[in-house]
Amino acid sequence: MISKTSRNEIRELVHERIRRKLRGTTERPRLAVFRSLSHTYAQVIDDSKGVTLVAASTSGAKSGGNVAAAKAVGKQIAEKAIEAGIKRVVFDRGGYLYHGRVKALADAAREGGLEF
Repeated sequence: MISKTSRNEIRELVHERIRRKLRGTTERPRLAVFRSLSHTYAQVIDDSKGVTLVAASTSGAKSGGNVAAAKAVGKQIAEKAIEAGIKRVVFDRGGYLYHGRVKALADAAREGGLEF
C-alpha cells in the first residue's frame, strides 16, 4: 500500500470515497464545497451531464477564509440555485470534516431555501 502522508492527500482519498457513493442528478444536483486557506468555494453540479449549474465563492472579497465569509457563500449559492430552479441538492463536503466553514456554508444554504 502506498502511504499518503500529507493532509491534502488524505482529504483527497476521503473525497474519492465519498464520491463513490454520491452522485448529482438533474433532479437533485450536487452542492460541492472547496476551501483553501484564503477562500471558500461552492458549486452546484449536475454529474449526469458533467456541468456546473451555479457557483459562488469569496474570491474578490478581502477576507474569505473565515466562517462569516462561508455563511455569505452559502446564502449566495442558495439564492443563485433557487433562481435557476434548483431547490433540492445533495451535499458534498469535499473530504473536509463537517465543521467550521463547511458547516457554516451548509447551514446558510439551508436557511437560504435549499433542501439537503
